[in-house]
Amino acid sequence: MIVKQFQMGGDRNFGYLVADEATGVALVIDASFDPLSIVRYAEENGLSIRYVFSTHGHADHTNGNAKISHLTGIRPLLMGDICPQSGIKVEDGAVFHLGTLEIRIIHTPGHTDDSICLLAGDAVFTGDTLFTGKIGGTYTEEQARAEYDSLLFKLMTLPPETKVYPGHDYGVSPVSSIGKECSSNPFLTVRDFSEFLHLKQNWAAYKKAHGIV
Repeated sequence: MIVKQFQMGGDRNFGYLVADEATGVALVIDASFDPLSIVRYAEENGLSIRYVFSTHGHADHTNGNAKISHLTGIRPLLMGDICPQSGIKVEDGAVFHLGTLEIRIIHTPGHTDDSICLLAGDAVFTGDTLFTGKIGGTYTEEQARAEYDSLLFKLMTLPPETKVYPGHDYGVSPVSSIGKECSSNPFLTVRDFSEFLHLKQNWAAYKKAHGIV
């Protein structure tokens, strides 16, 4: 499997190209501020883009969708969409085939209701649900509860060696792993939801006290 991480601009946004090495078939995740760089990389490396996904509907993750659709002829997919090529609906547990790879959709509401992560082989692309050492923002206790459940009962159940590729370069490193996040991410080492919510509500003070940028 080929994974290429792109610095897309904006608010330190990441975009991704994932390809099946055996067939050269690829997908794009979060074509935001600079979709042309991803398309050019695919062309220069003999890769054929079959799917484009957005991890959620916020503009900083979707504002390149019209351009990449124009460049590739492929309609970007978000949670709830039906893929015109395969007829598969983007929903929790859906599987898209990419050459010899299987791409599994994991619905992870919290940061937004439509947030998804994509599991490909030993890698998970987490959008704004999980960063390295941090997590995505929420505005209400209900959203925080949904995010807690998505993190604890979906993402953290993946194998510990699963690589984590986040939607922004906000964390302590551009790439992490489920095992590392389980053991070191302060939001994932709490004992229960009340501690999780308290940390969210006091995150600015926590960051200052622990020297987190």
